Amino acid sequence: MMDLDQIVRPLDRCDGQQELPGTKFSIDAENAAAGLGRLAVTIVNLLHELLERQAIRRMENGTITTEQAEDLGVCLMKQSEAIDQLCDSFGITRDDLNLDLGPLGNLV
Repeated sequence: MMDLDQIVRPLDRCDGQQELPGTKFSIDAENAAAGLGRLAVTIVNLLHELLERQAIRRMENGTITTEQAEDLGVCLMKQSEAIDQLCDSFGITRDDLNLDLGPLGNLV
């Protein structure tokens, strides 16, 4: 069993640029905000994709009116434009938001 000190000691010595033992990444304080921004945009994009798929299902099932379908379409287009603006502000593309989940496939 691993002692808590074995975990904490390497973290205490970390100056924000060193690679942590046993990891494949290094912590870089300057890029932390960009990484967090990318994660946030990825989550927003995932939610947008889910809303879009639900809207399509509802249209195909006839559970919404034509007017509601048009309103949903306008809202989804505006969301998509906002996601594109967020991608531009963080210097990423929509392809960057599609996470590889290994055996489960891609996120979206």
